[in-house]
Amino acid sequence: MKLFLLLPLLVALMLGLSGCSEEQQNRLSRLGVTWLEGDYKVTYADGSHVKEWIIKNSKVTSDPDKGYYYFWATVDGKKVYVQTPIERSYLEEIK
Repeated sequence: MKLFLLLPLLVALMLGLSGCSEEQQNRLSRLGVTWLEGDYKVTYADGSHVKEWIIKNSKVTSDPDKGYYYFWATVDGKKVYVQTPIERSYLEEIK
């Protein structure tokens, strides 16, 4: 699903979040990742250690209670299941 199709939903969600605490907003934004499907670059950064994965036409899910993103990536021609900490990971949509 393309992000521009979600714009009205995101605007409504942002208006609803204005009354939530910052922690509640963070939890809700992490839950939103559960249904994002498309092309993404996921970057894990911890000091000088940086690792990146390109996710093509797939889904990145999250489990805020456990603090991880989960996704399938292709590494050296093989599909691998990756989990990376939410706090040190960055998601970027690839257009």
